[in-house]
Amino acid sequence: MPVPRRFDRQPPERDPTRINERIRVNEVRLIDEDGSQIGVIKTDDALAMAHDRDLDLVEVAPDSRPPVARLLDYSKYKYEQEQKAKAARKHQQQVNVREIKLRPKIADHDYATKRGHVERFLRNQDKVKVTIMFRGREQAHPERGRALLDRLYEDVAELATIEQHPQQEGRNMHMMLAPSKEGAARAREQRSRSEAAEDGQPAAAESQ
Repeated sequence: MPVPRRFDRQPPERDPTRINERIRVNEVRLIDEDGSQIGVIKTDDALAMAHDRDLDLVEVAPDSRPPVARLLDYSKYKYEQEQKAKAARKHQQQVNVREIKLRPKIADHDYATKRGHVERFLRNQDKVKVTIMFRGREQAHPERGRALLDRLYEDVAELATIEQHPQQEGRNMHMMLAPSKEGAARAREQRSRSEAAEDGQPAAAESQ
């Protein structure tokens, strides 16, 4: 006859957690399923309590002396931990760093194109590393690169904040822009309006 699922207490492979008979010490400091401290007892007695309550004996603090163990449903515990980790990853915003390269003597139409890329990246909540590349005699006039970076920041100031001010590194000069809070709020509002328009529903006004 197959063993009921609730008695299958072996942790998955590669799981270093010691549970039940894997706990080899003679004594443990036991915590029950409600979080109450039971105290230091023989490991065999703790195992008997776990079996009587249809729970697992799980070592939660192996480096303590004696180790701390807890009575709980290990399968349910692992599932809840995995769900919490999954939710945390889902809500964690991944920040990408984009790079835009400019020349000190960039033409106006090329500058407008590059500025458009920077604005798009910032609206997508990406950071932007702006690099000015100097060649030959251009290296004798770093102020031109700095002026270009200042101009770019002024043009996108509604969307960005300067995370790293212009710095010269060899033949290049760098500036790091990050999305501003105000720009992020406007981007969210625009996305909300776009999604509402697609659904045929009026977008709710964002509170100020």
